[in-house]
Amino acid sequence: YFIRLCLEKILLQCILQSRTLSGADAINALRPFYFAVHPDFFGQHPKEREVNENSLKRLNGYLENLQKPGFRSFKPTQLTFYVREREPNSSNVQESFSASGFRAVSFTLRTRDLLSTVLDILNSCSLSTEHIQSLNVNSQPHKEAKSTVNRPIKWDKTYYSFTGFKDPEEELEQAQRVERTLISWLDDNEASAVKKLKKSLPLRKELERLKFELSHQLQLSDIRWQRSWGIAHRCSQLHSLGRLVQQRPEVLKNVKGRTVVFTDRSGMSAAGHIMLGTMDVHHHWTKIFERLPNYYKLQKRLLFLEDRISQLLGGIQVIYIEELQPLLTLEEYYETLDSFYNKLRDSRLPFHPRSLRGLQMILESDRYAPSLHEFGHFTVPTVCDPATLQWFIFAKAQEARENLKRKEEMMISEKELIDTSTEKFSLDRLYKEPSVSSAQMIDCCKRLLEESLPYLQGMHLCISHFYSVLQDGDLCIPWNWK
Repeated sequence: YFIRLCLEKILLQCILQSRTLSGADAINALRPFYFAVHPDFFGQHPKEREVNENSLKRLNGYLENLQKPGFRSFKPTQLTFYVREREPNSSNVQESFSASGFRAVSFTLRTRDLLSTVLDILNSCSLSTEHIQSLNVNSQPHKEAKSTVNRPIKWDKTYYSFTGFKDPEEELEQAQRVERTLISWLDDNEASAVKKLKKSLPLRKELERLKFELSHQLQLSDIRWQRSWGIAHRCSQLHSLGRLVQQRPEVLKNVKGRTVVFTDRSGMSAAGHIMLGTMDVHHHWTKIFERLPNYYKLQKRLLFLEDRISQLLGGIQVIYIEELQPLLTLEEYYETLDSFYNKLRDSRLPFHPRSLRGLQMILESDRYAPSLHEFGHFTVPTVCDPATLQWFIFAKAQEARENLKRKEEMMISEKELIDTSTEKFSLDRLYKEPSVSSAQMIDCCKRLLEESLPYLQGMHLCISHFYSVLQDGDLCIPWNWK
């Protein structure tokens, strides 16, 4: 009996080896997937970009773990990606369409080998798996790849009791039965977060020092970062700006009272902030600072244009919301406003002067129908028919005023709950990702305040859509934690 078990084990190993992928093969097989979800292709959709960026980090960590020798620990990982497709596909995974038209796909990885993982990912996103056959892999039909244990032999329970090996089917059933909770996750990750946080403390102090000195020296209103770069990366960007200040102080004479944002490209944003591209050299930054007088003139023309549009639409205020709109340059936003203004002027809509005073609207170029946001502002497509827009605003004006009032109350409540939670748990910082709404943050904080969480003392807590420990020790938890 023992000899038969040994022979079956050898046979199983041979079968499994014929169905494995190398790390390089896995990356090649996933190229269509990375192209479909890569954050760089979502430049005008900040929410989708952030979700994909975070999910890719977690996916890469999952793939790296699978390649570690002797890897046995198993934690099902749920991921969500926005895919660059417009048509819905029939699939057994959870999917929905975002407001911008991208398909949101959610799936859970439970596989223990690279091949099954790759097949799961591609199939979940409705991507072809035919190219995997070109790799030196005996790929099985996807139905088999999605099976619980991904192997052709079902062992008798006596094999595991005799040999002492763990039954993967039993492990998987336990993992599915035990739902991850906030307490259990903190138990497993508190030590790692504390270690990373302590290591980052000197850099955090250096970052605060550099930010304070540069803000004071240049008389800036603020220094920000568009993306969640690590502390070391942010320090390096401030050091670069500091060197430019020393080398060319004369070009920075016009930045007084402005906000500097480190982002992916250089220029001036639609919100009037100075953008410094992190991939650009000092020469490009110098040109931006030299052009500031021209940017300020264009900004005045832009404000005048917003005022003219407001007059044509009964006093409704045209605003630009950084958290909800694509990151546009001043030139791009001016062209959008100018095009919309000319269309309105030619249509001569009969709005009574100041009848819509107190209401707000934003312009977007990738929509075709107007809508009312939960925060009370109208989202107006630049291609919207003026007559359709007129009737929509009239019909939704009262609801918009109620939403604006609710937004003010919600913002006050959110701030109070953040302050209370920070004090109760002795947190060093409590914040949320931009993709987390105020309603979600309020719900999260209310439930946190009902718990006793000594683990959080002195920590940096980020409310997000997933569990993670960031490289500098920040704890990320989903807003709808269990």
